[in-house]
Amino acid sequence: MYALSVNIGRPRPNPWKGISATGIDKRPVDGPVAVTAPGPKGTGAVGLAGDRAYDVRHHGGADQAVYAYAREDLDGWEAEFGRPLANGVFGENLTTLGVDVNGALIGERWRIGSDVVLEVSCARIPCATFQGWLERDGWIKRFTRAALPGAYLRVIEPGEIRSGDRVEIVHRPAHEVTVALEFRAMTLEPELLPLLAVADALPEEGKELIRRRTGATPPAGGART
Repeated sequence: MYALSVNIGRPRPNPWKGISATGIDKRPVDGPVAVTAPGPKGTGAVGLAGDRAYDVRHHGGADQAVYAYAREDLDGWEAEFGRPLANGVFGENLTTLGVDVNGALIGERWRIGSDVVLEVSCARIPCATFQGWLERDGWIKRFTRAALPGAYLRVIEPGEIRSGDRVEIVHRPAHEVTVALEFRAMTLEPELLPLLAVADALPEEGKELIRRRTGATPPAGGART
C-alpha cells in the first residue's frame, strides 16, 4: 500500500458554485510536501502546504485536511468515462494504490512515509464544482449511487510526505463503520444513520446530523492524539 501521487491544487475560476475560485484542479508534485493540521474550517486552510480550499463554508479545516482516492477506483471510472483520468482529477490530495479507501473505518489511522499519521474522518460528499469540473451531466447522482466517495482525513502527526511513500494502517477502531457506510447513510440510505453512532471520530457536524435525524447521541470524540 502506498501513495501513488501527492497532488496540490491549482486555483482556477469556479463558474459552477457562484464563488471566485476552486482548488479542485490538483496535479501530482515532485519532492516532499509538508503536512500540518490546518485548524478549524472557515479559513480555507488544508493539510498540505501549497494547497487551499476556496469554498470555506463547506471545505477545508481539520476534519477535511487531506482527501484520498484510490487509483483502483479511478481506473473503474476511466472505463465508464471512456477517457483517461489522471491522478488528482477528483480533487484528491493522495492517489493511493493498494489501500481500501472506501472500506477504511472512521477513526482508522494511516502512517504515510516515516512520520505523518492521518486519521480517517468522513466521506467526501459530491458538489456542483465536482460535477462541473468533470463536465458530466448527472455526475452527482451517479457518484452518489456508486458509493465510492474516497476519504477525508485529519492530521494527527505532522511531517512530510512524497509520492511513493508507503501507507501503513497503524490503528483500527473497534467498530464496523466504514467510509462507504457513512457515505450511504448520509446520502441515499438515511435508515443506516443509527449505525454511525458508534463512530466517535466522526466530525462534530456529522454527529449533530445523526442527533437531529435519529435522536441517537454518538460518543464524544474526534481527533485524538
